[in-house]
Amino acid sequence: MAPVTNGRVLFNEVPKGFPEPGKTLVYDESEKIDVDAVNLDGGFLVKTLDLSVDPYMRGRMRSPEVKSYSPAYPLGQSITGFGVGVVVRSESSEVKVGDHVYGLLKYQQYDLYKSAEGLSVLDNKYNLPWSYFVGVTGMPGKTAYMAWKEYSSAKAGETVFVSGGAGPVGSFVIQLAKTQGLKVIASAGSEDKVEFIKSLGADVAFNYKTTNTLETLQAHGPIDIYWDNVGGETLEAALTAANVHARFIECGMISAYNSPTPPPIRNLIMVVAKSISIFGFIVSRLHDKYEAAFYEEVPKLVSEGKLKYKEQVYEGLEQAGLAVLEVQQGKNLAKAVVRVAKE
Repeated sequence: MAPVTNGRVLFNEVPKGFPEPGKTLVYDESEKIDVDAVNLDGGFLVKTLDLSVDPYMRGRMRSPEVKSYSPAYPLGQSITGFGVGVVVRSESSEVKVGDHVYGLLKYQQYDLYKSAEGLSVLDNKYNLPWSYFVGVTGMPGKTAYMAWKEYSSAKAGETVFVSGGAGPVGSFVIQLAKTQGLKVIASAGSEDKVEFIKSLGADVAFNYKTTNTLETLQAHGPIDIYWDNVGGETLEAALTAANVHARFIECGMISAYNSPTPPPIRNLIMVVAKSISIFGFIVSRLHDKYEAAFYEEVPKLVSEGKLKYKEQVYEGLEQAGLAVLEVQQGKNLAKAVVRVAKE
């Protein structure tokens, strides 16, 4: 087989605001690979199938001098994200040809691995689409499932508020809460997303762009649990509308990701006044405790139609820059997935 293009998405420059396709992230076709002849050196070759686009990726688009829980993307190199690929050649005892692997993959069409460290071989016993393993049965699903179990202390009859309710994490949390008998208030940024939230069983669903968040929470609260995906003014409203001994699960604060000077939270005294417990987390720190149960329960629920899930597929690696931008802007309509290749 003649060498083929090994398309890549490179981190080109640190953005000052929203990441710009073609400027922050650049699709590059300069690299070639001979799939049949490239030296494996005892390792294996993976063909990338589906890649996840997630809000946290914006935090990696920074200077390496700025420290955080995840490393900065190196300039001039392929970015990485959670993905699924298929092993097309192998000299390794860890994986065989045809195995589907999941982990942090490079945003490129093919990649060589010396070992399977950091990757897991997927057992797709319910024959789900492989793209689901970067969504509802991947990192976003784990985020919702594991943190809800660890921090919510949910009781039937309580009220939970979920911001970013139409996303892959928020929509999962809504469904978890409803199965436990909670009243669910959820917000999103468009009428289509609000309708999706309603279809999940949310008791109160509203568009935060056209409806006052604080007034809604005061009318339907107080809230006992807040699942926070956005931070900012929404977090302020939740603090004001919280019940005594409320639990706040801080999953993300996308309202601040693309601003060099995000506004401060002005009513943190409510944490004291209402004895609020605040839980920040990184999902990988919960894997040891919950991962086995997650894979035992969640794929089965999805296969049975008991857990609803939507995805928006961006076809082709060259669409990755647009997908990343739209996730940061909230313009994606469902879980964003970049389809690199089909088997």
